[in-house]
Amino acid sequence: MRLGTVLLADRHSPMLEGVRSLLEGRFEAVVMVADEASLFQSVQRLRPDCVIVDVSLPCSDLSADNIVFLLHQHAPDLKLIALSVHNERTVAERVIELGALGFVVKGTAVTDLLPAIEAVMSGRTYVSGSVQPPCDLCESQEVLVQTNLPSVPPESRV
Repeated sequence: MRLGTVLLADRHSPMLEGVRSLLEGRFEAVVMVADEASLFQSVQRLRPDCVIVDVSLPCSDLSADNIVFLLHQHAPDLKLIALSVHNERTVAERVIELGALGFVVKGTAVTDLLPAIEAVMSGRTYVSGSVQPPCDLCESQEVLVQTNLPSVPPESRV
């Protein structure tokens, strides 16, 4: 079963093409944009089910991470995943505070993006397991953190 529309926003066309090839066939439509104006026009026109946006996408007059805040203000119910080349916890925490439901490190997008979309589409928050140090804010919100480690039941944790 194919899901709805996914909107990709990244100014780097190789990244757009790579993510599009990963998602095509799994969604009804995969739309790509490369700038802020096209992003907001597409959100308004298409009403996508999920938006995947590079946190460094230039904003007209705000700091780079505010693209997430602006999207959340513009469409509060939008399922938003932030992409970043950075794997620092502070970056992940910041975009989640600004309204993203997911944070994916570009270096792990091939393995993390589909689980991230699945999580945010079902209302859960997702953070790439490569975020270092592990995301305290995220853990306190009981989010899904993707790792390559086996799951340990809560009663077995030290």
